[in-house]
Amino acid sequence: MDAIILLGGPGAGKGTLADALRKQKGFFHVSTGDMLRAAVKSGSDVGLEVKSCMESGELVPDSVVLNIIKERVTRESSSAQFMFDGFPRTLEQAEGLHTFFSEIGGVITHVFNLDADREALICRLTARRTCKTCGAIYHIINMPSKVDGICDVDGGELYQRADDSEETILNRLEVYQKQTAPLIGYYRDLGLIRDIDAGGSAAETEALVLAVLNG
Repeated sequence: MDAIILLGGPGAGKGTLADALRKQKGFFHVSTGDMLRAAVKSGSDVGLEVKSCMESGELVPDSVVLNIIKERVTRESSSAQFMFDGFPRTLEQAEGLHTFFSEIGGVITHVFNLDADREALICRLTARRTCKTCGAIYHIINMPSKVDGICDVDGGELYQRADDSEETILNRLEVYQKQTAPLIGYYRDLGLIRDIDAGGSAAETEALVLAVLNG
């Protein structure tokens, strides 16, 4: 079992890149963000805990995230190729993943560090809108819907997620720098980091990553 990891601050383009790589390379896309939002929607005790963390911009407890990841990975065969998007976010999660993958004979092959300017990240996130019905994502500047506030796919209402407000974004960036950025050093020491300039278009970022994977 192989896996790659996408690292980068909020708004670096991990989700967009992950979708492109899934189509191009056939990875199983494991998005902790999607999984955590599903937990919130379920209304379970775990979901309520996750909701509180997400709305304040704080990280969800490592134990909760690791259990969600383990449950997802063990659904697939030993030959599966995974792509982790938004995970790990702390050294504890990284170490937990390393231990788990060692136990199941898995290998992390690449860790892509998507690097973008702080102001660009804030602009990307504050202008992001999501469909309430299907979850499609738009950007009011770079990728607006055809009709303002309405999803092109199913006509659902577009809204700004609570974790995309400017106040929460600033807190998310601060949390990232304090708790997640050290992962770059951790994986660099393991020889797995591949630095990617994510300041350009999504297509440019995709091309840079594919060049590494296909090399």
